[in-house]
Amino acid sequence: MSDPADDPLSLAVRTGLPVEMRYLLDAFPRERWPTAGMAGTAAFWLQMHAGFRAQQVRMQAVTDQWRSGRIDLRQLHGGLLPLLQNFLGHLDGHHRIESGQYFPAFSRMEPRIEAGLALLDKDHDAIHAHLEALYRNGLAFHQAMAAGATGTTDAAARLAEVLDQAAAPLARHLDDEEEIVIPLMALRGDPHG
Repeated sequence: MSDPADDPLSLAVRTGLPVEMRYLLDAFPRERWPTAGMAGTAAFWLQMHAGFRAQQVRMQAVTDQWRSGRIDLRQLHGGLLPLLQNFLGHLDGHHRIESGQYFPAFSRMEPRIEAGLALLDKDHDAIHAHLEALYRNGLAFHQAMAAGATGTTDAAARLAEVLDQAAAPLARHLDDEEEIVIPLMALRGDPHG
């Protein structure tokens, strides 16, 4: 298996979309989005992404409180795991709809952007690996808490670390996806609308 760092478009290393995938963004730049009065699916898409970002901030705040000693393991468990469960379920469902319904429809609408959509779909696979790691480590922390295990602090620390590791790739993906999808819908319309 090749190292994702060897691919300059890998979610693990890229810092933005390549020029050839930004032509729609050039036609409808991010600065125009707030004033465009977007409605329907484009507005909903941005709201969903804002929600994922907000969930990440809330989860990070809870882990930061624990790391700084302001809350204990019990409070971390009660504060973080419901947020994590909600985040995992919503993000997984969102990606399934995008990959299964929207990306194929967008590709038919705008064949030139197919490589960009394929990149976003590949991102979903990379993010899914992070979601799986978050699930496994969240479950391990929960089981350790329930059993009163001596390794509970280590399980909490591993979960916090995996949460940290997932943050940057997800942020990169959300930004890049918006820079393809929002201009596409603004310029070509909603494929399901």
